Amino acid sequence: MIALSVPALAWAKSSDRNQPIYLDSNNQEGVMDGNSTNVWTGNVTLKQGTLDIAAQRAELTQRDGDPSKAVFTGNPVKLKQQQDDGTWMDATANRIEYDMSTETITLIGNYTVKSPRGSNSGQRMVYNTKTGNMQSGGDGTRVKTVIQPKSAGAVKKPGETK
Repeated sequence: MIALSVPALAWAKSSDRNQPIYLDSNNQEGVMDGNSTNVWTGNVTLKQGTLDIAAQRAELTQRDGDPSKAVFTGNPVKLKQQQDDGTWMDATANRIEYDMSTETITLIGNYTVKSPRGSNSGQRMVYNTKTGNMQSGGDGTRVKTVIQPKSAGAVKKPGETK
């Protein structure tokens, strides 16, 4: 489980959670109250702080008036977010689920996560935003991980003496 040792793939600027959510789409259906589900379809964009998601469909479930789960689908869903260290993370997947109660993000179907520190791709990744724990694979498919050196200055070019 080498992927568990790649904390640089962690995303989510912590201040984004306290920002308003802006959704834009061709269509929206549902009631924004109590225990309900709203659906946005057609060129859906979601922005919350530095978080930017583009999908064909978004479904937001609420419990007691608070968002509890979001599901984004597309071909693919695209996610971009600034990390706390100022670098950017990009992710794509056929489906991205975010469970707000457990603060768990699940990327399903042809996912790829890229950051300056590396990349991870496969068919399924579960990421706990509270703990940073990441689990990939386990479904019989392969997981591909690339880990970049901690700093570009740490890598010497052939023949370099510095």
